[in-house]
Amino acid sequence: MIPDDEYFMKLALIEAQKAFEAGEVPVGAIVVAGGRIIARGHNMVERLNDATAHAEMIAITSAFNQIGAKYLTETTLYVTVEPCLMCTGAIYWSKIDRIVWGADDDKNGHRRVTGDNWAFHPKASLTRGVLGEEAAQLMKAFFRARR
Repeated sequence: MIPDDEYFMKLALIEAQKAFEAGEVPVGAIVVAGGRIIARGHNMVERLNDATAHAEMIAITSAFNQIGAKYLTETTLYVTVEPCLMCTGAIYWSKIDRIVWGADDDKNGHRRVTGDNWAFHPKASLTRGVLGEEAAQLMKAFFRARR
């Protein structure tokens, strides 16, 4: 049986939970090639004292290292929350074929800047809303605990 989008998004949610438990904004990411995970990441901004250490950036960098190439064609990125503008740029330049995200992020997601304009590589495809409610609830719980 070939794993589906929900299977991989559940694994991204596990990464997001790791971030949550570490006091990081709970975003997780998984990069998949040929039906297998080649990289994982979760937010590490606080731990690394690095504003660019987003889940997507960690996972993408790990995927580059794993396959030994500068492009990630024929891969899918699963991320629990809509990527920000910085991460969208990294996704674009890495030439990831497919992006799947859970929850939309009206405040910090790339669409706040790009609107309805396509921001990913022209050959890429996008699927939104996979386990989006679960991802949104994790984010809400994180920020509720900090208020």
